[in-house]
Amino acid sequence: MTTSNSTAAPLPEYPQLLGHPRPLWMLFMSEFWERFAFYGMRWALTLYIVAQFWDGNDAGQADASRTYGAYLALVYATAVFGGYVADKILGYQRSILLGAVVMAAGLFMIMLPSHEVFMLGLATIIVGNGLFKPNISSMVGQLYAPGDSRRDRGFTLFYMGINAGALIAPVLTSILANKVFGTPGHHSYNVVFAASGVGMLISLVWFWFGRRQLGPVGRPSPEMANPMRVVYVAIGVLVAIPLVYLLMDRAGAVVLQWLLTALFLGVGVMLVIEAIRTGRVQIQRVIAMLIIFTFNVLFWMFFEQAGSSFNFLAQHIVDRDLGGWMFPIGWFQSVNPVAIVLLAPLIALAWGWLDKRRIEPSIPRKFGLGLIGNALGFAVLMYALSSLVGDNGMIPLWTLVLCYVLQTAGELCLSPIGLSMVTKLAPVRLVGLGMGGWFLSTAIGNNLAGLFAAHVSGESGMTVDSALSGYTSGFWILLGGGVLLFLIAPLINKLMHGVR
Repeated sequence: MTTSNSTAAPLPEYPQLLGHPRPLWMLFMSEFWERFAFYGMRWALTLYIVAQFWDGNDAGQADASRTYGAYLALVYATAVFGGYVADKILGYQRSILLGAVVMAAGLFMIMLPSHEVFMLGLATIIVGNGLFKPNISSMVGQLYAPGDSRRDRGFTLFYMGINAGALIAPVLTSILANKVFGTPGHHSYNVVFAASGVGMLISLVWFWFGRRQLGPVGRPSPEMANPMRVVYVAIGVLVAIPLVYLLMDRAGAVVLQWLLTALFLGVGVMLVIEAIRTGRVQIQRVIAMLIIFTFNVLFWMFFEQAGSSFNFLAQHIVDRDLGGWMFPIGWFQSVNPVAIVLLAPLIALAWGWLDKRRIEPSIPRKFGLGLIGNALGFAVLMYALSSLVGDNGMIPLWTLVLCYVLQTAGELCLSPIGLSMVTKLAPVRLVGLGMGGWFLSTAIGNNLAGLFAAHVSGESGMTVDSALSGYTSGFWILLGGGVLLFLIAPLINKLMHGVR
């Protein structure tokens, strides 16, 4: 196998560990610490905005949700540019290292109480993540030869690394803030951000020393080897950060939505043009991939409520009193990764068992199951908000936990399979850009998620009635999307020409 940015060479004979190439586990741990950093600060973001910049007034929930949605959207949108930089300018390994340095700087910047510096810090994290995130995922696919049936299972294991970091981060950062340092109010969030910055530095060091295991995979081709290319990209990063800041702080979520949609269409056109050079089969595979990207938008629009509307639901409407001990709000963010770590091996085994019997669901049907699992999570909240509201105006804690678990089951049917799908369907010379397109579709969904969460909170803050109305809409839209995907799955399978 060759990479899109290295000299033509056969895939190295990697040592195997637990049935997979040993470098997979190095990438696993690098991603673990990067995700620790990302999720460590994510749970606190909207709560910090309301506490620090709105003096704790619930009227700030909608603004915090829109900022959060725009932040997440741009985190994934910049993956398009990061993938292109890796494919055409730097190579995967150097892109990842530069991205890690930039992300760490941004995480320490958001500790400062100034709103302008805070937003500039978010912009710095966004640009660094764009260089890091798509390229480490692309390298996982490059560890396997074409047709290797272990690839999907390798991505599922890699996805466990993502979520092991996400599991530990909210718990550990909450404990550090409230128990170890004992910092009150919004000052506790600064401890959270600092711990996340340290996690990002660990990821940087881990990949720096572990990249030797990769051999030629991810190294720049001879024409990319000039060290000055790193300098040029670093200058580009310094230019990009203020632009991202302006998009978040001045343009707003609605304008951003139009820009993201235009960018998505542009990436789709570039992928189709590249496919035309290859032939009819590649053209149809790219079309199938773009159709699935559209359903991915729908999934994330409603799934990504964890850091916004679900956060405010947990803060104001979920009864967190467990016999005198208050369940921390941030710990709800660990339910999803706990469920992934527990369920991912079972689902990976299930796909393998079904594959041996030639009845494993196709990629479109796995996506349909993902949408339906997401819908079932909203069904639980619909039931709780309509039938289980207590005299204190709150719903039981277990209902939000169960919602997260059901959404997680849906996520495992969709997200790791999507990463693997891109490496199999994208034109071989533009796998990084294809991965960027995947994250861009996620970005569009995340920005819509912020707008949806702002709608649920309204102008004065979330209520039981506003939550019930919003989550009911989410259920029906997701269910309809899942059913539609099942109906058109045979057409998409035909376009994929045997890719499963």
